[in-house]
Amino acid sequence: MAQQEILRTFEQICLEKLKELGISTSAEWSAAMGYKHANGLAKVIKRINIKMPSKLRVYYNKRPRRYEAL
Repeated sequence: MAQQEILRTFEQICLEKLKELGISTSAEWSAAMGYKHANGLAKVIKRINIKMPSKLRVYYNKRPRRYEAL
């Protein structure tokens, strides 16, 4: 029997990593994804907020914002 591939978008991969980390800042999340700079996931976070707002909880309106995957 052939295994069926599970296709995931980069946003889904990032959310899975955030779920492993727990509540964290974008700098911590970016470092866990392998980026050197704190704003490495800035565009990805914006896309997640637009496309899948129910899967990401944002704490605080001021910096440093903290994110949690739901």
